[in-house]
Amino acid sequence: MSYVGPDFDPPQPRRPRRGPLTVALAALVPGALIGWFVYEAVGSPGDNASAHTSPTSAGAPVSPTGTASNDDKPPGPSPLKGKVVVIDPGHNVTNFQHSAEINRKVDIGTNWKECDTTGTSTNAGYSEAQFTMDVSHRLKAILEKQGVTVKLTHDGDSPAWGPCVDQRAKIGNDAHADAAISIHADGAPAGDRGFHVILPASVHAGGADTRAIVGPSAVLGKGIAGDYRRATGEQFSNYIGEGTGLVTRKDLGGLNLSTVPKVFIECGNMRDSNDAALLTNGAWRQKAAQGISEGIVSFLRG
Repeated sequence: MSYVGPDFDPPQPRRPRRGPLTVALAALVPGALIGWFVYEAVGSPGDNASAHTSPTSAGAPVSPTGTASNDDKPPGPSPLKGKVVVIDPGHNVTNFQHSAEINRKVDIGTNWKECDTTGTSTNAGYSEAQFTMDVSHRLKAILEKQGVTVKLTHDGDSPAWGPCVDQRAKIGNDAHADAAISIHADGAPAGDRGFHVILPASVHAGGADTRAIVGPSAVLGKGIAGDYRRATGEQFSNYIGEGTGLVTRKDLGGLNLSTVPKVFIECGNMRDSNDAALLTNGAWRQKAAQGISEGIVSFLRG
């Protein structure tokens, strides 16, 4: 029999005692829940495919300013693409084997001159034709890397001699060149040193009419002279040009018959031992090509 009265409290069930592990788990649960909510809001690290990623930025890298990166865009076209330069390597290494052909006369407007010549050489036998071809190839490579279309008037063995000076001019004209240059080295007496750039004079005679190219050719020539001097360290000629590095002539068929801006450059004197040491040095010839290219590029960019 049991008795329950007003002063009698029924017995309560005993509560189990909480151990240290239970307390620790209770403390960790709220933190874990908070972390889960943050994870769902921002996505896991590196999760570019998260449903929370903005659709406008999906698949494209975004800069800190919020604009798309240009790193993956292809480079734009070269500003010199479409420009044409004709390089005329002076003389030809096999001209000496074709004396009859190169000695025939051609009309250059102001008078008649030999089709071509053998050129000069250093005292040790390094020919001007070898020098001009080497520098021309170096110059061509530099300009082509910048998007310029380059044409040589000849390539040493093609044609086997020449071409004649009137044909050299015609190649530049037919190519509608934006600029043309004839590469040479002088054969002045020993002690005469330095380089000079030859500009076309105003000529209007026979098949020659340079009046339209005199102005732009002067701009081209002055630019080349300055850049060549800076790149090579070679000084302006001490025997022609009165210290300016510039000479104007009307007796060169390659200039008289040109209808495009054109100049000649005499890169140094092959008969002077000091200049010859430069002209026969490959590293220096690379500097020469670089200097000429810089003058041409400045002209093309206008």
